Amino acid sequence: MDSISIQGLSVQTVIGVYDWERVESRELLIDVVFSCDLQQASETDDVLHTIDYAEVADCIQRVASESQFQLLEALAGALFKALFKRFPASHIVLTIHKPNILPDAKDVAITMKRQRS
Repeated sequence: MDSISIQGLSVQTVIGVYDWERVESRELLIDVVFSCDLQQASETDDVLHTIDYAEVADCIQRVASESQFQLLEALAGALFKALFKRFPASHIVLTIHKPNILPDAKDVAITMKRQRS
């Protein structure tokens, strides 16, 4: 299976369990990998036969900016729903990074994988 990936996409969102996390939006970094068939795109050189990564980035940034979840896992669930609705992927892997949230760690992240049902 072929894949398309975006790494380190910056999004702004209100997210966190603690009151101090919910005062203002913060930056998260998102990695996404779509498993999809790119055969037709490779033969036609036509963006209509692939997943337009600019549209993917816009979709992810819009969902994140409009949400106010407590958990990264809940944000991932909303992203899966939006991405599967809009793009023809058979599988999606999302990693959401919450950098600089712990004093002794550069990053905390979750990775979730889902397939089209």
